[in-house]
Amino acid sequence: MARLKLEFPEDQYCYSSQLTVRTTDINAGNHLGNDSMISMISEARARFLFEYGVRDIEADGTGIIVTDLATTYRAEAHARDQLLFEVGVMDFNKYGGDITFRITRPRDSTLIAMAKSGFVFFNYKLSQVVPMPEDFGSKFPQVNWID
Repeated sequence: MARLKLEFPEDQYCYSSQLTVRTTDINAGNHLGNDSMISMISEARARFLFEYGVRDIEADGTGIIVTDLATTYRAEAHARDQLLFEVGVMDFNKYGGDITFRITRPRDSTLIAMAKSGFVFFNYKLSQVVPMPEDFGSKFPQVNWID
């Protein structure tokens, strides 16, 4: 089976936040569990969007919905590790794009994981995908657009 390779341009990262691995995040293998990593990625995404003034749901009912998530693990993380989540965006299209993540342990500069989360804008009142609001795209002038 082909293995997933996630590599992102350095200039796409525009936000970072630290999260601590909790003892409840540890699985039977005595390291950070996949389910907890997904929760931490979701928290980093929420912090990133908040920092850029993106509300969960706008007054018209429009918000962001995650369409996919790919994660590659490079090293283990353990309880009480401080992890740095660097977040960026790339590959915008009419309806959404990708949010990228590089997760490292600053204490020893170890790369823990890479992740990519696809998203689209979704109107929850209409239950349908809608075009990306202009003000969102304008927050990230460096991002590439694809057809």
